[in-house]
Amino acid sequence: MRRFRTALSVTALALAAGLAGCSAAGTASTGTSITGTTTSGTAASSGTAEAVSLDTLAADTHYDADDLTWDAASEVAVTLADGASTVASGTSSDAVKVDGDTATISTAGTYRLSGSLSDGQVVVAAGEEDVVRIILDGADINSSTGSPFVVQSANEAIVFLEDGTSNTLSDAATYSDTAEDAPNAALYSQADLTIAGTGSLTVDGNYSDGISSKDGLVLAAGTVKVDAADDGIVGKDYAVLLDGAYQVTAGDDGFKSDNEEDEGRGWVLINGGTLNVSAGDDGIKAFNTLTVAAGTATVEESEEGLEAQHIMISDGTATVTSNDDGVNASGGSTGSTDSQGGMGGGEMAAGDYTVEITGGSLTINSQGDGLDSNGNATITGGTVVVNGPTNDGNGALDVNGELVVNGGTVAAAGSSGMAVTPGTSSSQSGVQLTFGSALPAGTTIQLADSSGAVVATFVTAKQAASLVFSSAAITAGEEYTVYTGGTAQVTSGVGDGTLDGAQEQGTVTAGEYTAARGPGGR
Repeated sequence: MRRFRTALSVTALALAAGLAGCSAAGTASTGTSITGTTTSGTAASSGTAEAVSLDTLAADTHYDADDLTWDAASEVAVTLADGASTVASGTSSDAVKVDGDTATISTAGTYRLSGSLSDGQVVVAAGEEDVVRIILDGADINSSTGSPFVVQSANEAIVFLEDGTSNTLSDAATYSDTAEDAPNAALYSQADLTIAGTGSLTVDGNYSDGISSKDGLVLAAGTVKVDAADDGIVGKDYAVLLDGAYQVTAGDDGFKSDNEEDEGRGWVLINGGTLNVSAGDDGIKAFNTLTVAAGTATVEESEEGLEAQHIMISDGTATVTSNDDGVNASGGSTGSTDSQGGMGGGEMAAGDYTVEITGGSLTINSQGDGLDSNGNATITGGTVVVNGPTNDGNGALDVNGELVVNGGTVAAAGSSGMAVTPGTSSSQSGVQLTFGSALPAGTTIQLADSSGAVVATFVTAKQAASLVFSSAAITAGEEYTVYTGGTAQVTSGVGDGTLDGAQEQGTVTAGEYTAARGPGGR
């Protein structure tokens, strides 16, 4: 019987969550009355964190569920038509002005837009204290010279998608105004922006960005599809998803917040709903903190999947596919020690970067490092599955500081050249397996205790030469028998299985491991 020379002691980090979990706030339209609703989002595991309350969210953002309630009798109807747009009779001349194919809204209130403009624009130019609510009720707005929807000024702009309607915004491939502060997105706002309602919206950002707020952005509901030449959806101070279904295809970054100047800004929160991203660069990105607290976030294609100075997952489901790092804690205000995939084989001091996982489900399929922190990483709950690189220049786990695992389930498979093991302060044990040759995709790896009971089943998603596994079922100092084959109830990742037909490969002792050949080993 062959005995594995490497084993893993896995540790846990404590999550310093500024926003501990969250609830998703959506909206519903029933006839002419609007009422706010609260949903729990999708939880992939029973983490200890509770959803961030709407009261907490309101204190940190411009969002107020009361903004989604109004008197239908106060609505101003605007019918869009090429060369013939009209405003409901009796409306103050100061509220909406139509000049050719440009409709300009100048005062606070609720405006219901329907109809289409083949080459026009809607502009909000209200006062600094004004809340402007625009209901898109079957509106199709296109522009051949710039952005079709621009919020120049307001305290807050709310774009509400009427239930059962389809709406579109499409900008020009080339803008006539390319000044530095000019609009650069199909839906562009200089003020705080909220998108709500249960209708649908298609945004074609042919010039640059799809949806962009130069202040805060809250996505409270809606079925929204964004296709952008550059960034998909951007909120400068913060970008928050509460509910709804958002599909983003972007030439550069998918969903992000990019305020680098103001302290405490530049953060992203996934607090419910679903977000699917295909990006040419980073999938979901924050300058400061990126939090997944509820809902489902899927990065289908990216260079780096999730990137921020601090990355926190407390609940919900995050699935990442990347050409480089899957999860990358780097950048931020302290500067990036390695924004392109960890330390490599050299020595580098840990910076103020963290990955903290207390619950939920995180699945990574990366060509570069899988879970990478240029500082520390902590896992105390949830399920983390890494299908890491097949080349020895990267690792499934890459932590410049200390990797601590105190709870949850961790399964990190990949190449063996830079396999990283957790630090000695970990309280939860585990094993590290290094195979003599790489196992093909679809291989079932199982661990059995001294009584023959299966305590772990993992199925590789692609070729793998090593596996780091930790869970509450692993006891430090105990010897486990390693098998390949048998039966598994999953096609990839962690699940249940049996040893029927399995082949014994050797034994391993939990809590014993050799020093990793990459950074992070202790």
